Amino acid sequence: MLISDKMKPLLENNSAIRAMFEEGKKMAAVYGAENVYDFSLGNPSVPAPLEVKQAILDILEEEPSGLIHGYMSNAGFEDVRQAIAESLNRRFQTAFQAKNLIMTVGAASGLNITLKALLNPGEEVITFAPYFVEYGSYVRNYDGVLVVVSPNTETFQPNLDEFEEKITEKTKAVIINSPHNPTGVVYSEETIKALAAIMERKQKEYGHAIVLISDEPYRELVYDGVTVPYLTKYYANTIVGYSYSKSLSLPGERIGYVVVPDEMEDSSRVIAAMTIANRVLGSVNAPSLMQRVIMRCLDAKVDVEAYDRNRMLLYSSLKEYGFTCIKPQGAFYLFVKSPVADEKEFCEAAKKHHILVVPGSSFACPGYVRISYCVSYDTIKHSLPGFKKLAEEYQLS
Repeated sequence: MLISDKMKPLLENNSAIRAMFEEGKKMAAVYGAENVYDFSLGNPSVPAPLEVKQAILDILEEEPSGLIHGYMSNAGFEDVRQAIAESLNRRFQTAFQAKNLIMTVGAASGLNITLKALLNPGEEVITFAPYFVEYGSYVRNYDGVLVVVSPNTETFQPNLDEFEEKITEKTKAVIINSPHNPTGVVYSEETIKALAAIMERKQKEYGHAIVLISDEPYRELVYDGVTVPYLTKYYANTIVGYSYSKSLSLPGERIGYVVVPDEMEDSSRVIAAMTIANRVLGSVNAPSLMQRVIMRCLDAKVDVEAYDRNRMLLYSSLKEYGFTCIKPQGAFYLFVKSPVADEKEFCEAAKKHHILVVPGSSFACPGYVRISYCVSYDTIKHSLPGFKKLAEEYQLS
């Protein structure tokens, strides 16, 4: 067979999220887009800030085309990285410089260059269920082994007792995601301190560094005054991956960065390896125009209040109908307990009401479904009768 052995399982188990999204497009063609309530994909509905459009226009008018469209260091434009470093320093009382940042093709590319630089075949990467499905693929890209800590379905904070048990001599890294996809939970400072303390102990026990990788595309999307801890301040061997896909509603532009602090063990060589990984994995460098745009939009923000309005309408309505779910503190997802053990059965039942949700087994947490509320307010409002009928069918109220 022509297809490689590594790709065969990916081909057979294509993303349920993408599959549901594609099904939504087919249903929209039959029933009309306004009559299909697609909560499958985390595709921001809030427009990019006006500053982004203005920055693009200004750059095209003001800067020479060679500067806009030409090659640069594989790590990205130095002045862009310096500007982001200074912004982070102001916001989080850090001490980064341009050399601590690498511009990436979104957060996914950031994770891939990190794992490419760190992993030897057979080394383990720990993450906490539920988790973003692609983590497993990214780890396997470099012949690593993903080790999954089972979910704490009471709070969806990490299950730290099981985490400590699962750290072994082979553990090379730990991936966390906060604000969290798919639950919307923000990991508390207490949780971060406890996790860091466990990792410090295990580093000493095994005599080698264990890297904490913080995947942070939702950092700015938080509600109710919640604060997201900046992890390099709690654990020296931390790499932070960031994307502007959600914070500026630019998912298709694929622009982000990773931060490697000076405090990290062998930081200069890690940065050099990740920079080379940017090249050898084929990205070469992050998109040049978008780097320039980001530099001018560091203080721009999307309308988080629109997501908050969606959150409160959906959460309060589903709770009223009898569904069980934790109130999200960030991101734009609601993780709802399925009224039947097989959540895929519930997803099929929801389709009868033209409602598309993603099964929790896609996030290694069966028995739940993810609802992505980064849609229009009207989509949520018009979907509520369908959710109410579902609740009645399953006798939730």
